[in-house]
Amino acid sequence: MKPRILLIMAGAAALLLIAGVGIVQIPSVYDRLNWHKEEAMAYLRGVINPAGPMPTALPAPHVVHHALPTSTALPGAQSDPLATPLPGATATPTMAPTPTYPPIPAHAQIPPPLWEKQDANNCGPATLSIFLHFYGWSGTQYDVASVIKPDINDRNVNIDELVYFVRTHVGWLDAGYRVGGNLELIKRFIANGIPFMIEETSILAPVYWPGDDHWAGHYLLITGYDDDTHTFTVQDSWLGPNLVNSYKDLDKHWQAFNRAYVLLYRPAQEPLIKSLLGSDWDEATNRQHALDTATQETQTEPKNAFAWFNRGTNLLYFQRWSEAADAYDTARQIGLPQRMLRYQFGPFIAYFKTNRIQDLVTLSAYALKITPNSEEDLYWHGWGLYEEGDKAGAIKEFQAAVKANPTYQDAKNALLTLGVNP
Repeated sequence: MKPRILLIMAGAAALLLIAGVGIVQIPSVYDRLNWHKEEAMAYLRGVINPAGPMPTALPAPHVVHHALPTSTALPGAQSDPLATPLPGATATPTMAPTPTYPPIPAHAQIPPPLWEKQDANNCGPATLSIFLHFYGWSGTQYDVASVIKPDINDRNVNIDELVYFVRTHVGWLDAGYRVGGNLELIKRFIANGIPFMIEETSILAPVYWPGDDHWAGHYLLITGYDDDTHTFTVQDSWLGPNLVNSYKDLDKHWQAFNRAYVLLYRPAQEPLIKSLLGSDWDEATNRQHALDTATQETQTEPKNAFAWFNRGTNLLYFQRWSEAADAYDTARQIGLPQRMLRYQFGPFIAYFKTNRIQDLVTLSAYALKITPNSEEDLYWHGWGLYEEGDKAGAIKEFQAAVKANPTYQDAKNALLTLGVNP
């Protein structure tokens, strides 16, 4: 081959290499390649160290109630999934009479806000961004993610983190969340012109590891309903805008997350929000209602693991630690999805409080097989190791939690408690 041709080919190869390096530097391209790398790593971990089903509970030891570790989470937010009070809500139950609501129309639709296609692991920020667009906010999911999940590989955003973002970065709106919602509540909000955001179940198409059960969490914004077809209109940040979900399927998927919902409204709308919520405006009353619902569902559907899990989570709010641990035990015995502890951490609290440290360590270690960079799972695994006398191991886990999410104040506080500068 002539030297001139070789020179041209070498130059072309060099240009392609430079162009390739340049393209990889584009944030969206880099993030996408990084996500594919994480997918490959997850599958390889599943081959080398299969997680299998969630382990069932170990025999319970003598109960010794621990004080929970000092925890402040993000400034102004709460770290555990138990409560985020709305402005003006009380901390003790007030048994207000059940309001009588005026009839609502058989169908209602809210003009859908600007839709965003979520990036990898970004359904929480993307769905919140869509909801905020309804109120005229001009930001994107990346503005939300940069505050509450700066690492694209962070696979979970808790509902209280979304509330924290609104309260601290969209100060002209009020935000909160409640649990134990129902289909009539959704319809009341929509009939009054307010979208309704929930946390629910999604079934993943890809196989992320051998034996993957495909179950995952997801956020969804509801903007319409139709009693004639028994369907909701939803804005799904992954699947698309203006999709249709049946009443039955939506409630089934919602149950897995204690039927939690995000409230987002202008301050002037507070009287309307209070009237729509009724006694559920009060935090403790709302929790009691959710506990009553979960308890009833454990009786009518005794093999429903989510009903038992919700009972445990609502019992935690009332500091009924042993009962909560028992409920979680039953849920685990029935069988929970592999990724459940990526999103909800109540069993760790219950086992810590009842001195079931071996269960705490075993279960958090299992959760880390599924999601090695979960800051919450790392945090609770760290406390489990500490209680077993492994201070060095605990410090390592707390440091890993901070690395996974530098905004995670709980892990920073844990390090400070153990005399380590985070």
